[in-house]
Amino acid sequence: MKLIRALLDRLSESFVVSVSEKLELATEPSNNPPLRLVLDKPLLSASADTVTRRSPGHSISQVDALDDAVRRSQAWFLSRQDASEGYWVAELEADTTLTSEYLMLRRFLNRVDPERERKAVSYLRAMQLPDGGWPIFYGGPSEISASVKTYFALKLSGVSADEPCMLRARDRILAMGGVVCANVFTKITLALFDQYDWKGVPSMPPEIMLLPKRFYFSIYAISYWSRAVLIPLLVVFAKQPVCRIPREQGIDELYLSPRAQIHYRDVPPFNKEQRWFTPHNFFVQLDRILKLYDQMPLSWLREKALHEAATWILEHLKGSGGLGAIYPAMANSIVALRCLGYEVDDPLVQKALREIESLEVYDTASIDDQQVETLHLQPCHSPIWDTALLMNALIETGMPQDHPSLQNAGAYLLSRQTTTVGDWKFSSPNAKPGGWYFQFENEFYPDVDDSAVVLMALSKVRIGQTPESQASIRRGMDWVLAMQGSDGGWGAYDKDNNRIVFNYIPFADHHALLDPSTSDLTGRCLEMLAALGYDQTHPAVGPALRFLRREQEADGSWYGRWGVNYIYGTWSVLAGLRAIGVDLSDPAISRAVAWLESKQNPDGGWGESCHSYGDPASSGKGDSTPSQTAWAIMGLMSAGMADAFSVARGIQYLLRHQTKEGSWEEVRHTGTGFPRVFYLRYHWYCQYFPLWALAMYRNLRTRGTMRADEVRQQVFASGCHRADH
Repeated sequence: MKLIRALLDRLSESFVVSVSEKLELATEPSNNPPLRLVLDKPLLSASADTVTRRSPGHSISQVDALDDAVRRSQAWFLSRQDASEGYWVAELEADTTLTSEYLMLRRFLNRVDPERERKAVSYLRAMQLPDGGWPIFYGGPSEISASVKTYFALKLSGVSADEPCMLRARDRILAMGGVVCANVFTKITLALFDQYDWKGVPSMPPEIMLLPKRFYFSIYAISYWSRAVLIPLLVVFAKQPVCRIPREQGIDELYLSPRAQIHYRDVPPFNKEQRWFTPHNFFVQLDRILKLYDQMPLSWLREKALHEAATWILEHLKGSGGLGAIYPAMANSIVALRCLGYEVDDPLVQKALREIESLEVYDTASIDDQQVETLHLQPCHSPIWDTALLMNALIETGMPQDHPSLQNAGAYLLSRQTTTVGDWKFSSPNAKPGGWYFQFENEFYPDVDDSAVVLMALSKVRIGQTPESQASIRRGMDWVLAMQGSDGGWGAYDKDNNRIVFNYIPFADHHALLDPSTSDLTGRCLEMLAALGYDQTHPAVGPALRFLRREQEADGSWYGRWGVNYIYGTWSVLAGLRAIGVDLSDPAISRAVAWLESKQNPDGGWGESCHSYGDPASSGKGDSTPSQTAWAIMGLMSAGMADAFSVARGIQYLLRHQTKEGSWEEVRHTGTGFPRVFYLRYHWYCQYFPLWALAMYRNLRTRGTMRADEVRQQVFASGCHRADH
């Protein structure tokens, strides 16, 4: 076997050359100069004019093929940078639940817009599966909660229950158990329209707001997204508003038995486990007690709690991003404001509604072989994340560190550093502001992942080397370090947000109430520390490495919390281990390499379905995608495998699937919001990650080093970003 492997590795030297014959090169000369690497040294490649004049059938070298692919992708991105502010941003797509909820919200507010409604209905129709239901990720099966919400939204919008698409949907929903099998958030939404009984919804009394902030069950002991969603709902739970609708728009037909006959204690999330005492059964019993209290609350205590919740909401609505800058927290805030007596025309409600409207995406879709206009909602915007990741990729392509596009992007990122004390202060009281958020504006909620990637990007560009920028970088690094958990790892928004017992609360049937340390974020933070000139002697590194060794799966992979899934996690960790200087012969790295290579598809690419979150046996399995192929390639190259046959095959996959314009196409969800519940399709994951991988491969094969490694060495030698400098 070793002999066969050696022969295959030798073949990789010339394997990618064959790809060039399949590339269709542009016929017009490029205006871009030849790409250059660190210190402006020319790349070993032909000039731009020479490359672009070749005919499609002419054989060109491997380096020239990579040059051309990188150049076209680079040009594709440069033409899409925001000219005024310098950021990049692409659509962030989820599933039909957001659009369905948006239609319901406008109906609740009595602000139905016929044009919006018509286009949203077309979108929902276009996304229906042949079996009648709706999925939560591309290629996935019908999902009960998404299907119930979409069906109800269509009925609210005037679609008859007798239409063929609705009959198929009803049959599929009933086959999945009907409304009672939907999740808690779906039942809350239905209760707002009297389509589900409030007594079938878990109790969450607003008095929770009065618990001490450092109490075990404090509102600050759950994740940022749970907090932003839940606190407005505390007001809603207390008021239990109902928007009356005509009977024919109701969904009684989605119940297996008449609503009056339902015993809510026997259906999710209240059905007890068979064992007598379990955490879930304990919280089910507690819910019964809370419901008794809700019938006769102490009026003075309830009023004080509602005032505390209202104060929190109003404070966090400041700024321009909406509550938490994420849907559905933004929608819940509007419903809560209405419950608190704010009219729909109140400036605060109108501002919140405009912030949601900014998430609208207008497009077209095919229904019955006809193109129709559509409208769907994205959960939030991602300019910080897109910009920082792309900057790292462009630096790897050889773009000069003082290139105007990078300077403008760096200036934009520096302008978005937080200066306000956010909710993170309760988990990390010694931390000072300095992180970065994900969206255009979300001052209360910076996150570790964005901050780490931003700091990596700023450390590589010229604007990051000014005294003012260095001070910003150090503030950012200090904030990230202050968020390291006691287990050695990092979570996203809070420190030590890991009280697993909370996931047994009936309200938390989505099992995403917490924000514990994860391998992907911990790997990223190691990479950040290395980019800022630190090595394994830094006091944060040892605990982080021990955390990653504990978290490695038996098969050699690492779990990916924020990207799908084990491919993403394994790449993130391997990149961090290489950057911080872990010996590449380390057994943990060898096991990860073996796992990645074992998951390569016959077409040379890699893919992994969202199914792997519910079924670990399907980890690393799925149709090949450009983004996941790039992650696998970068993971292998980070582990010292640039000359491997598997990497060459992966590079061929990326080159073969690049379009003439320099882009890639991908329809699958490869981003993760909440595992098993909510997935994301970042529309540019299939663009900047393949570019990054191709550039990294070219540098390793022509120079023997990544450009990121060269920049790290420069930063380490200068010590410009270290606190001891």
